[in-house]
Amino acid sequence: MVTGESTRDTERRKAIESELKRLEESAMYSAQIQFEQTKQWRGVNLALGVPATLLAAISGTAALVNTSGRIAAGICALASAAFGAILTTVNASHRMNQAAAAANAYLEIQTATRQAREIDLPYWTADEARSALAELTARRDEQNKTAEVPNRRSYKKAQKNIEGGGQTYAVDEPENTGGE
Repeated sequence: MVTGESTRDTERRKAIESELKRLEESAMYSAQIQFEQTKQWRGVNLALGVPATLLAAISGTAALVNTSGRIAAGICALASAAFGAILTTVNASHRMNQAAAAANAYLEIQTATRQAREIDLPYWTADEARSALAELTARRDEQNKTAEVPNRRSYKKAQKNIEGGGQTYAVDEPENTGGE
């Protein structure tokens, strides 16, 4: 705490610290949710892309091997085209990359918020702390505008990951004070 601070500034600083904690938690959940979205879109991309590729290869092979395979080749080609059309429409690859970028942006906000709270806040004046909070909040709000809205499954998986210690650093865990 800055020396010579008034009671009002101390209360304001505590409120800012609480808000920084909320912002950090919000960014943590948002990052984990977006990482779950990334995994889901990668799965969709593979689930549609692999069959499309295999069916295209089978249809090409069937058409070239003999003329009696024309119907099978045509069916495989149509199925491959259907998988390809769905893949193009869903645009899973782009959505996967977008979710990964959003997750990393939220991680940056989470880290910056934690560092501001734990390292800088004790030395900032109340006005400096408020300014930093406003800047971090603006970053988070801007990221919220561009991130895709997550589905319920991603939220549940992210929550389970966080509650299971997926966002815990070894340095933050209480030291084992038991016997050796």
